[in-house]
Amino acid sequence: MRPIRRTVILGLSMLLMACGGSTEKIENDMNEPNSYEKKNIGSVLALYPSPLTVIGATVDGKVNWTLVAHVGVMGHDRVMVSMKKDHHSNVGIRQNRMLSINMVDEAMLPKADLMGCVSGADVDKSGTFKYTLHNEVPTIDESPLTMVCEVVDNYQTETFDNFICRIVGTYVAEEALNEQGKIDYNTLKPVLFEFPTYKYLRTGDVIGDCKKMHK
Repeated sequence: MRPIRRTVILGLSMLLMACGGSTEKIENDMNEPNSYEKKNIGSVLALYPSPLTVIGATVDGKVNWTLVAHVGVMGHDRVMVSMKKDHHSNVGIRQNRMLSINMVDEAMLPKADLMGCVSGADVDKSGTFKYTLHNEVPTIDESPLTMVCEVVDNYQTETFDNFICRIVGTYVAEEALNEQGKIDYNTLKPVLFEFPTYKYLRTGDVIGDCKKMHK
């Protein structure tokens, strides 16, 4: 057995034993032939599908909405919202250091889609959704889940603002909560976005429980 392969198996074995599982399956899986023939297609961003959201902000005192799918987790209390610098909302977000992340479900998808087709610099989008102000941040009433966020940093690239945000408050429709008061995503059913083909996807079925699939 090659040293690197032995190290991989040892590491996986230790992890599995910590979870109370068996190492026999790991040994068997490592000895099986590779089931995929992979082709290098270049430095293509392939972390899709991703949750579809509408970002709420105030620009020069007026509410504005922007469709955004590049939203990511940074620890348990931070998220990053990646938006092209030429978006109208970016101006207000940089000034006010606040935004809302409004999860999109299928019912609100047509209006959410429109928010990605027109710019707030040309069209007044403030009346598209009924909204409530939380910490002076507009949040969409019909969104099943909204996070109000404070922008604590901005990692800028050539064409994107990457707003690093601290979650101030999370507001969830009661019907999307389970009996324990936790979010039930099988009920909420957020819309997903798949970039290569520009398609919206429904969330799928539950296929297993985390930390139990290996048993």
